[in-house]
Amino acid sequence: MTVHFVGAGPGAADLLTVRATDLLAAADVVLYPGTYLDEAVLSYCRPGAELIDTQDLTLEAMIDIQVTNSRAGRVVVRLTSGDPSLYSALTEQTSRLDAAGVGWDVCPGVPAYAAAAALVGAELTVPLVAQSVVLTRTQARSTEMPSTESLQAYAATRATLVLHLGITRIRDLMADVAPFYGEDCPVVVVHRASQPGEQVLRGTVGTIAEAVERVGLKQAAIILVGRALERDGGESYLYAASRDRRAKRGESES
Repeated sequence: MTVHFVGAGPGAADLLTVRATDLLAAADVVLYPGTYLDEAVLSYCRPGAELIDTQDLTLEAMIDIQVTNSRAGRVVVRLTSGDPSLYSALTEQTSRLDAAGVGWDVCPGVPAYAAAAALVGAELTVPLVAQSVVLTRTQARSTEMPSTESLQAYAATRATLVLHLGITRIRDLMADVAPFYGEDCPVVVVHRASQPGEQVLRGTVGTIAEAVERVGLKQAAIILVGRALERDGGESYLYAASRDRRAKRGESES
């Protein structure tokens, strides 16, 4: 049997893909991240499916559940918050499944940062302002960051920053990016985007920390930083009236 790693999206039940809901409906065992998930997502599971909250489980305990049930012929789904390609522990889980001789596949999900941007109506890549997005996190009570991946190094690009898992350190983070973006640069914090109780805080590099601390956010928040959030910049050449539209279909747009 195959273990299916399924992106649960940002948490809302209606933001799962059709493939994801089909996999949930067929599953005998579903491991899910209770800390980040709206329980309505589990409504796609069939009656009688075994539902296991992973928030208090170790990695080895999760792997044991996946391997044991898969070898017993049961359909196993491992739900991850957002998309499995980001901060999902996919690599360490699948390497252990490989070692155990258990097959696996991946079903993508809507990333949390995309849901956050959608909620505030933000394009993160505005022409002539920012054409790159940096998805990163910071280190607190978590795995050490690679030495080459400092926040200051990314901030020096002035790309749009998407900061995960850093809401409790937001004052320090803003101090790190201020020399590059300026105190007046827009910042948006989105807590539990798409879920009941979602919350949006708007401010600047210089003011957002106070707003977050006043509300008391502790987890499940995305921090967006960058001038693209001002919604003011250039326009795309792709749709410009001056563009030669006689080019052959499939020709490079660069």
